[in-house]
Amino acid sequence: MGFFDKLTGKNKASNTTASTGIQWNTLTTEAELEALVERSHSVPCVIFKHSTRCSISSMAHNRFERNWDIEAGKVEPYFLDLIAYRSVSNKIAETLGVVHQSPQVILLKDGIVVYDTSHNDINVEAIKENL
Repeated sequence: MGFFDKLTGKNKASNTTASTGIQWNTLTTEAELEALVERSHSVPCVIFKHSTRCSISSMAHNRFERNWDIEAGKVEPYFLDLIAYRSVSNKIAETLGVVHQSPQVILLKDGIVVYDTSHNDINVEAIKENL
């Protein structure tokens, strides 16, 4: 585990946040986005779009992870570093018809956005209510 990984609590090998156990799937390509949309026909998928340069985004991300208590298998969480993968973030807006926000949470079921929110409105309870 590298220095940055120790600071953030991330275990790069498993994409798991050590303190919460959230099993993040990283989203880095447009092909992965297409696969995620297809996957949402089998299991709901949530995308967390995070700006590594924004303190509000960091606060929302930390709060989201601290409060994550959704049973494994009920939803698949995907993490997008939108600074590093801006083209994927743009493709999300284009493909899913949502206005770009940062931070932002988008919940998909059956290939359709059923919930999206941003900034201080991001919370795990709302995800559970929309599953």
